[in-house]
Amino acid sequence: MGDDLNTRTLAAAVTCLAAVTLVGCDPAATDPKPAAPVSTEPTTPPAATPSEEKMKPAESKAVLDFVGMGLQSAQDKAQAEGFYLLTSHDSSGRDRLQTLDRNWKVCSQNVKAGKTVPTDTELDFGTVKLEETCPSRDATTPEAAGEKMPNLVGQSVKAARGALDSGTSITTTDAAEGRMVLLESNWQVCTQSPSPGAALTGQPVEFTAVKYEESCP
Repeated sequence: MGDDLNTRTLAAAVTCLAAVTLVGCDPAATDPKPAAPVSTEPTTPPAATPSEEKMKPAESKAVLDFVGMGLQSAQDKAQAEGFYLLTSHDSSGRDRLQTLDRNWKVCSQNVKAGKTVPTDTELDFGTVKLEETCPSRDATTPEAAGEKMPNLVGQSVKAARGALDSGTSITTTDAAEGRMVLLESNWQVCTQSPSPGAALTGQPVEFTAVKYEESCP
C-alpha cells in the first residue's frame, strides 16, 4: 500500500516537472513583448472645424464687369473669383425664373464693377433672355398690396399675383381669344377688378390678360 502511494506521488512530481520544463522552453511564454516605438516626428495640428472656418474674415476682391455676359458664364467667372453667393432676377419685371442659365444674359449687377468687396457679398444679376433687349433700367415688380388694391395693369400676371396676399382668390381670363392662361409670366394684365385704390377686404380679384407680344383690346 505504501509503495503504491510513493509511486503515484513520484509520477505526479515527474509530470509537473515536465510541464514546467515545456512551458519554460516556449519563447512566446518567456520572451517579453517589444516596447512600442516612440515617434520622433512632429505632430500635425488638427484641421480647422467648419465653425472656425466661418469665423475667418472673407477675402476682399474687386468685382468684375459681368454686364453683357451670358448668365452661366457670369456665374462661372464670379465663382472662379471666389464669389459663391449668387442670385439673379428678371430685369423685365415679369418675375420669370432663370431655369436654364445659358438662355439668359446679364443686363445689370447689384455691385458696381471695380468695387472691392468681401467675397462673401451676394452678387445679384439682372437678366433677360438672349433674344431680348436689355431695358435701360431694371423694371420693378409691384410692391405687396396693403389695405388697398395696387395698379397692376401692364404687370405680368405672375407678378400681379405675387403682389397680393397668398390667400387671395384670383381669376384670370384671356382678353383676346378665350385661351387658358397657363404660364402667367408670359401674360400681361389688361384690366383688373377691384380697381386701383379700392379697399381690399378679402374679396376675389379678377384679371383679363393677353400675351406679351400682343396688345390689350
